[in-house]
Amino acid sequence: MTRPILGIETTCDETSAAVLDERGEILGLVIHSQDVHRVYGGVVPELAARDHVRRIEPVVAATLGEAGVARKDLGAIAVAAAPGLIGALLVGVTWSRAAAYALGIPVVPVHHMEGHLFGPVLEDPDAVPPFVALLVSGGHTLLLWVPEWGRYHLLGETRDDAAGEAFDKAARIVGLSYPGGPAIEKAAAGGDPGRYPFPRPLLKRKGGARTGGGGRAGDFDFSFSGLKTAVARTVAEVEGGGGGRGKQPGGGTVEGTPLEAERSHLAASFQEAVVDVLAGKTLSAAEAVGCRRVLVGGGVAANRALKERIREGIGPGGRLFAASPRLSMDNGAMIARAGLFRLRLGDFGGLTGAVAGAPIPGVLAYAPQEA
Repeated sequence: MTRPILGIETTCDETSAAVLDERGEILGLVIHSQDVHRVYGGVVPELAARDHVRRIEPVVAATLGEAGVARKDLGAIAVAAAPGLIGALLVGVTWSRAAAYALGIPVVPVHHMEGHLFGPVLEDPDAVPPFVALLVSGGHTLLLWVPEWGRYHLLGETRDDAAGEAFDKAARIVGLSYPGGPAIEKAAAGGDPGRYPFPRPLLKRKGGARTGGGGRAGDFDFSFSGLKTAVARTVAEVEGGGGGRGKQPGGGTVEGTPLEAERSHLAASFQEAVVDVLAGKTLSAAEAVGCRRVLVGGGVAANRALKERIREGIGPGGRLFAASPRLSMDNGAMIARAGLFRLRLGDFGGLTGAVAGAPIPGVLAYAPQEA
């Protein structure tokens, strides 16, 4: 394909479009984030879908204007078709199908998480396989071994809450705003990460990666529901004057401390626990497959403490790939880039339309011999 490709992203609460040239360079990118969900402390699916309907056409028009590309000059449209909120997905998929039909060009369904894999390469041409990928967002937490594009070996995934969801819930519990990731990170900057000894779920669990033998319980699975519960119990104790299970810097217990005074310490302790788990499992996975190249994608990849911990862990001989904060969030550019790959491959991974849940095309059981 020698003509530009348009990427559409509407999986959750960002309406985004991007235009990439045939080399994968960004010509135009617009991201509209929905603020209404702050009122409810989380995404309301119906409100998200309705806002996508209102915003998608002006967002596309602004993107094409920024890129200096007319609709008739597009060569294809890539759209995030799975996974996500079904109402939100349907807006993007329906618009893309109609536009592609009118223009006489192909529409390429893209898996949202494969899009996050391609996010870093938009800014760094060296962000290519082989690498171990940690994909962390509001709805997903995945560890993959990626020997090449299109071949993804599942090492582990979350058994309950995703990391981004845990950030959102913990933020709400301690009285911070939505979205929780940036709010927790900002508050944590002024807190003591050792004040509250929150659990590190499954961090020490042994058993290996998911394999073709059907085994599930491995070193690389995640669980964050227990950590969220620990935060809720500690906050209840702090608010009730019971003191929680934290320690004063001098070693004494925290007794009767108001939540306002403890908020930064709670945020710092929670973030430290999540980073310990995410970074610890990622570094163990890199060691297991024998690859010191790590890619971090998804909204939680914007967390500086997480990136610093992984960078320190892989050492000077390793490489960490992570997109800028703007390209770590849901965006049309990553969808267009993944769509460009799928279009050139001539294989859309079986995706044909909006699906609330679906595995990444090409995902395989981990095969140690391919490490």
